[in-house]
Amino acid sequence: MPHSPRGEGLRWLRQAERDLDDARYLLAGDRYGLACFVAQQAAEKALKAFLYAAGAEEVWGHSVADLCSEAAALDAAFDALRPTLAPLDKFYVPTRYPNGLPGGIPADAFSRADAEGALSMAGAAVQAVRRALEPAPP
Repeated sequence: MPHSPRGEGLRWLRQAERDLDDARYLLAGDRYGLACFVAQQAAEKALKAFLYAAGAEEVWGHSVADLCSEAAALDAAFDALRPTLAPLDKFYVPTRYPNGLPGGIPADAFSRADAEGALSMAGAAVQAVRRALEPAPP
């Protein structure tokens, strides 16, 4: 049975919230590169949640900055959030693949500060979408 747009959006938001929790777990385990990547994924899924809830049938792409721009076309609050979230895009490839870095491996290239920053940005994305999808008061 297909989901309503709002139901599909909430489904994606639940996964984004779980990814954010997983990123916290990775940070606690000193897995900084992977925590950065999973935080990027949480923000990406949160923004896709908003777009699906708004009625999008297909949402493509992995750029948090681009998805935020798409969301801003529907809700101006996301326009102000874009500069805050855009740095998450740098965690999409280099956190996972050695050839995304000039040398070394991703496991050694990212710090606790990187992961904490990524978690903060992802948390802002998840919170913004949660607020946007909250039912209007009666």
